[in-house]
Amino acid sequence: MTDLTRIENAFLAVDVSPLGAEMQAIATPDGRSWLWSGDAAFWSGRSPVLFPIVGRAPDDTLLIDGKPYPMGQHGFARRRDFALASATETMCRHELAASEETRALYPFEFLLAVEHRLEGPTLTVSATVSNRGDRPMPFGLGFHPAFVWPLPGAAGRPHTIHLDNGGEPALRRLEGGLLAAGELPSPFAGGTLVLDPAQFEADAMIFPEGAGDGLTYRAEDGPALAFRFENLPNLALWTKPGAPYLCIEPWHGTAAESGGSRELSQRPHGTVLPAGESRRFAFTVTFPG
Repeated sequence: MTDLTRIENAFLAVDVSPLGAEMQAIATPDGRSWLWSGDAAFWSGRSPVLFPIVGRAPDDTLLIDGKPYPMGQHGFARRRDFALASATETMCRHELAASEETRALYPFEFLLAVEHRLEGPTLTVSATVSNRGDRPMPFGLGFHPAFVWPLPGAAGRPHTIHLDNGGEPALRRLEGGLLAAGELPSPFAGGTLVLDPAQFEADAMIFPEGAGDGLTYRAEDGPALAFRFENLPNLALWTKPGAPYLCIEPWHGTAAESGGSRELSQRPHGTVLPAGESRRFAFTVTFPG
């Protein structure tokens, strides 16, 4: 890609594409790469932004005030070109506004602004959703960044996720791409999950509640990435068994529930934004110095 925007400082360099406002690379000055490369043999994504839904809708169709609209998994923003609204050496902001094309899928006047910002060894990724229309606007918003697994220099070492709150949140699974009924026992013990590819043979691990607002992804006796979440109460972890990446996905909203309502406004953990208002969602990740 020749139209990437690069932001960088003494600690990090990040490349962002206008397609989906999606990060394409995160590197430290020592040459280590932290973001998944997007190898299509496993998964071509790298860090998509999910809007106006997270996950799947039944039969890939939403109801909005009772009227059906086609909507693919994770929404349409990740497949749309954003405009570069502003950029400095350490920040870039991309925007996607409602258009005739988006209104056919999602009949609302919105602005989705995605910002990437560096401060020291910390990267902040935020999404601000604005309702420019005259009626309440339902949506879900999520982030889907994929980090390398194993972490750089840590091949063969155990990797863990440790929740800052020490929680043991209940696990939910997907059924036909929808949120299956019923909770399963937590795979966390004392806030720690020892990662194993076999955990993903049944697709993503989803924690709609109780994962808290921060975690650390760590290799034993190796590097660690520290995450903080803002207005993102739901968490998912995902990879394809055998693939060398781990998606750490903070969301506000989940897939529709199996057997549940098809109405967008009734999807679990969604947001209904009043006319004229905006809502911000963000995560930070701090890399080894």
